[in-house]
Order: sequence, then structure tokens, then C-alpha cells
Amino acid sequence: MSIQVTCPHCYKRFQVSDKFAGKSGPCPACKKTIKVPEASEQVVIHAPADDSPKDSKGRSVLKPITAKDPELTNRMLFIAIGCVVGLFAIALGFRFSGGTPLWAQILGVILLAPPLTRIGYGFVHDRELAPYTGIELRNRVLICSALFAATWIIYAFAPAYVFELDAAKEMSWTVAGITFCVMVVLGAFASVACFELEFANGLTHAGFYFAVVIILALVAGVTLAGVAPPDRFATPASLIL
Repeated sequence: MSIQVTCPHCYKRFQVSDKFAGKSGPCPACKKTIKVPEASEQVVIHAPADDSPKDSKGRSVLKPITAKDPELTNRMLFIAIGCVVGLFAIALGFRFSGGTPLWAQILGVILLAPPLTRIGYGFVHDRELAPYTGIELRNRVLICSALFAATWIIYAFAPAYVFELDAAKEMSWTVAGITFCVMVVLGAFASVACFELEFANGLTHAGFYFAVVIILALVAGVTLAGVAPPDRFATPASLIL
């Protein structure tokens, strides 16, 4: 049995045989005389009692639970790439067919919300906590998706009422940018409430959804802002003639 010794002069740690307990001698590092502590003076740290079930060899049959992040398989990767290509193809189809009707814009905002919400949650959830799964995850995704889609009401109606515009696309890009920022912040609060995320992660989650929707809208030829409003005080050409 050995005794753990720490030199009080140079703080060198070493072990000596228990037969030197209580005796003095030179430190092997600094050569100064030190005293080896008695065996009874040692601090012994005992492991906590393990009352878990054991197998025939005395080993615990319980195993720690480790959190596992979902793996990105080749199949999932191909599906994701196919969906992206398909969405851009549809958007380009609307662009070259004469424009995207209002019903298609509303349907796109609603249908894109659940998959983008689910994909975004996979990237921003807290790795130190077990992620939501199963029915609970589905319900939270649907609620958050509905809130994300509902924030487009702000873009559709609020600026038009505040600035007395006939359509949201008559906003300047500055006003539209401010409006989109407000939508992202509200979406972040919805994400935090639904998935118990940090606010920064909630901003990332909501921003991912709105960024994808806006990019697809621009590819589809949807005019989101920058259209000059008509001059309400201009005299119609028919009256001039």
C-alpha cells in the first residue's frame, strides 16, 4: 500500500511506501526535508453506494440514457434535395405562366409552414435536452406552423391600413423590411413558446421559414413591395379628351 505525499515547498506529488509513514526525508524534486503523513491522516474518498440491479458477475444491468441526434440518411438527403428542386420548379412555372395568383400565394404560405417548421426545429433544438418526438412533436409543429402562417396577416393588412395603400406591394422596400422584421420577431416568440427554445434559436427558426417563403415568392415573380401607388388625384385621360 502506498501513501500519497505532496511536498509543501515545491508542491510535487508522489507516492511512497506505507513503511515510511510518519518519517521525514528529502523531497525527490526539491530535496528539502518533508514529513510523510501517517496512514490515518490520508483522505479516502469512497465511491457512492451502487444499489442498482447486478448481473451474475456483479456488473450493473442499468445503462445510462444518451441523447441521440437524428441522423441524416442518404434517403432523407435525396428527399430534401428533391423537394427543393420541386419547389423551385413550381415557382418558376408560375413565373413563366403569367404570375402567381393570390390563392396560390396563400396556399404556399400555409403548406410550406409545417415542413419548414419541422426541419428548422431539427437544427435549432437544444442538444442538451431530449427533442420532442411523436405526437407531441406533431402537435407543436402544427401549432407553430399555424402561428407562422398567421403572421402574414401583418404583411397583408397592417401596412396597407397604416399607410392607406390599396395593396401591400405598394409599400416601399424600407417599410417592407421593417414589416418582415416584426414578423420574424413575432414568429420567434411563437417558436420559443411552442418548442421551449432560447430566443436566439427562436429567431433562427422563424427566420428560416420566412426566408424560404420570401425567396420562393421572388422566384415565382410575386411582387412583395416597391410598386408605386397610383396617383389618386390624377385626372383620367378620358376626361381630358
